[in-house]
Amino acid sequence: MSGRRVFILSLLALPIAARAQSDEWQTVVAPDLRCRLEMPAPVNKSADAAKETGHAAGRVAWESKRDGDIFDFDYVDYDPAWFTSRDTKVMAKELGRGDAEKAFPRIKYKYLRDELVTLQGWDGYALDIEGEEGGQVMMRTYIVKDRLYRMLVTAKGDMKTRSAAVRFVDSLRLAESKQ
Repeated sequence: MSGRRVFILSLLALPIAARAQSDEWQTVVAPDLRCRLEMPAPVNKSADAAKETGHAAGRVAWESKRDGDIFDFDYVDYDPAWFTSRDTKVMAKELGRGDAEKAFPRIKYKYLRDELVTLQGWDGYALDIEGEEGGQVMMRTYIVKDRLYRMLVTAKGDMKTRSAAVRFVDSLRLAESKQ
């Protein structure tokens, strides 16, 4: 096996070895081994062959539910140089925010986290919004080369569901770090 392949496989296995995985959680690994994360089991995978402007391929997505909360993860590959020819910080914010301000107006919802972030050196955006009864929506968007990763999770106001939401958004690991 090549050194790069051994490195990628060991990177993908690290979080599994570092934290025992209960039957309630499942590790999701992208078919091309470029990322892995943890989601509550069972996880449903879907793929959409339809491509939007700038997309090199259709969207690949995973979804799971736990106690009424939603855990969504997806990625889509863009045409070569789509992001690298643009400011990825600006793009991550625009794509991470999307229509959130319309769906979650600040007059009704509290924005707990609304900032640029990085994951393994790659540009991203974090948006956490709290509702009237303490429930939250947490969204993460990351741009890695010409791939866009998105995560969305809902959580009720209790510690158990919030811990599960944090575990999900913090579990994403990429095969490559930006130098």
